[in-house]
Amino acid sequence: MTRSKVSLLLGVLALCAGRPALADIYMFKDEKGVVHFTNIPNGDKRYRMVRKEETTSDYARAAGMPQYVMPTADLIRLYRPIIETAAKAHGIETALVHAVITAESGYNPRAVSRAGAQGIMQLMPDTARRFGVQNSFDATENIHGGVKYLRDLLVMFNGNKELALAAYNAGENAVIRAGNRIPPYAETAHYVPKVLGLYSKFKTSRL
Repeated sequence: MTRSKVSLLLGVLALCAGRPALADIYMFKDEKGVVHFTNIPNGDKRYRMVRKEETTSDYARAAGMPQYVMPTADLIRLYRPIIETAAKAHGIETALVHAVITAESGYNPRAVSRAGAQGIMQLMPDTARRFGVQNSFDATENIHGGVKYLRDLLVMFNGNKELALAAYNAGENAVIRAGNRIPPYAETAHYVPKVLGLYSKFKTSRL
């Protein structure tokens, strides 16, 4: 593993509050190109660990936030082609997309939040419909929908990443009601600097 990859993974781990693992996720790709996930490999040597699930920090748990996860380099690379295609198509930095995905789902395409957000970029059902996503658990559809949403938010807030990320987390109306500032929600106040920190790490990474 190169120094840049090690730096990224250590940086992500530092940003994602480190706690005892709850569930490790394993993956393998079969001869037909189908990707299989499990948390119980049962000795099947085809599976490799791709994600270690972490508990939330006390602050995040008190705010009712979702669990953050530590993605491995293999898991990041699995979705990199889709992310690069979507980012290029919609004029968004790939590093920002990676950062949002890391914070939102840890690259888990089956993730569902308590609020009902779904998929790898955690789209609410109304947002998914708005951006033409028919199946939020399809990673390609979800990523393209989430990137379109990010693009529109960046346009809406004149390229201000802090406000765009706040809107991605809390909704654009919440940011507007707050006078085009980060709304006074504990989760959003925690989310924005976390994603910006991840964004900085991904910008300097060669993953």
